[in-house]
Amino acid sequence: MNLHAIRAIYRFEMARTFRTLMQSILSPVLSTSLYFIVFGSAIGGRMGDIDGVSYGAFIIPGLVMLSLLGESISNASFGIYLPKWSGTIYELLSAPVGTVEVLVGYVGAAATKSIMLGVLILLTARAFVPYDIEHPIWMLTFLVLTSVTFSMFGFIIGLWADSFQKLQTIPLMVVTPLTFLGGAFYSIHMLPPFWQKVALFNPVVYLISGMRWAFYGTSDVDVVISAAATFGFLLVCTGAVAYILRTGWRLKS
Repeated sequence: MNLHAIRAIYRFEMARTFRTLMQSILSPVLSTSLYFIVFGSAIGGRMGDIDGVSYGAFIIPGLVMLSLLGESISNASFGIYLPKWSGTIYELLSAPVGTVEVLVGYVGAAATKSIMLGVLILLTARAFVPYDIEHPIWMLTFLVLTSVTFSMFGFIIGLWADSFQKLQTIPLMVVTPLTFLGGAFYSIHMLPPFWQKVALFNPVVYLISGMRWAFYGTSDVDVVISAAATFGFLLVCTGAVAYILRTGWRLKS
């Protein structure tokens, strides 16, 4: 494994993040703070507890996942699309750099940004809502696993897209609706029986449910199933990226 190549790609991507700190980190944190103000403080005070947890604290795992999914996909897709758009991807393809190095460098940087963002959101939440983390190791596991998985998914979107507009198509039309319908602001047990069964086909339900269990020990889906579903999606994305980089689909044409 070429560690110098991984370090170069990783440092370049992280440097781009710190050059655009407002858009990359501060903007998502401020946007999430508005959710805490509106839903946690304004609306939460008029709602009762859900599964023994105050509404303001109940939505924290969902808001963390909402930000993680969006930013992981955005960071990874833009990171690989920009070299394609500018033509510098050919320098990378002609260099003695393997698939693993490219994957670890780009996805590692995107996941690092998302983890940083998730930690900042958790710290920001303290200013609005008191909360405890019942299973901190599981919380960190879901934080890292989700960041890596959806950074990998974003990497695929960046390879697939052939315009800046397409970079936003799947996040806006697929991922964001699934996140809002995945129990970020409510428990799926509050839905009618039929819609509870329909909600189980939404993959985001398992992510939010697993993170909520890590916080409060309560969830809509068993935590083992949540972790297995997330890990399975990670394996599928890894296989897809490995195939794309090996065959050069959307890279060499």
